[in-house]
Amino acid sequence: MTELTKSENLAELLIEAIVCGEYPAGSKISEAELALSFNMSRGPLREALMKIESLGLIERIPHVGARVVLLNRNKLLEIYSVREALEGMAINLACKHITDQEIEALSLLLKQHEQYITQVDGASYFHQHGDFDFHYQIIKASRNNKLIHLLCHELYHLLRMYRYQSPRSHSRPETALNEHKHILMALTERDSELAEMLMRRHIKHSRDLIEKQLDINQELQP
Repeated sequence: MTELTKSENLAELLIEAIVCGEYPAGSKISEAELALSFNMSRGPLREALMKIESLGLIERIPHVGARVVLLNRNKLLEIYSVREALEGMAINLACKHITDQEIEALSLLLKQHEQYITQVDGASYFHQHGDFDFHYQIIKASRNNKLIHLLCHELYHLLRMYRYQSPRSHSRPETALNEHKHILMALTERDSELAEMLMRRHIKHSRDLIEKQLDINQELQP
């Protein structure tokens, strides 16, 4: 296995560990401990950490070192505001470029999501990337590499991290699924104006729910 492959594999392992909360938000990342745990030299380890830092999952604090990012209220609301604008643009472009095969795959995906929601009370829709898979496929169908990079790399894992570790009280799997169905209908009709409006509204609903949950959590804190 090459040094590059080792670095990429470690990066993927650490990304999932951070997203799932194995390395809690705000916890320190020790290069020495990681090198020992994974039996890896500092070179590929630092490459992996640089990749994770570029995704916003870890940050370097002066006199402290690297730590897992803390997703505070302002960061989350900024992320959702950017996501609303960019995903609106992405689906507008997708209406022009998406293929019939890709639309068929999205339709099948939503049918699978509906089954999952029924079977596990919505958990897998969020925890197994289901919600994001729908958005991810639409973003890829935009055929705009810059949008794909911004949404599927820089923001994707931060959003997964928050959704995976956040309380379930603000989740709305059935509502989100119905909104996805309406979005897919507009996409199937290649109605770019309607599709963009529905996508932006869908993400704004999520943002509003998150803001409400953050306010509740703040009120409950001693």
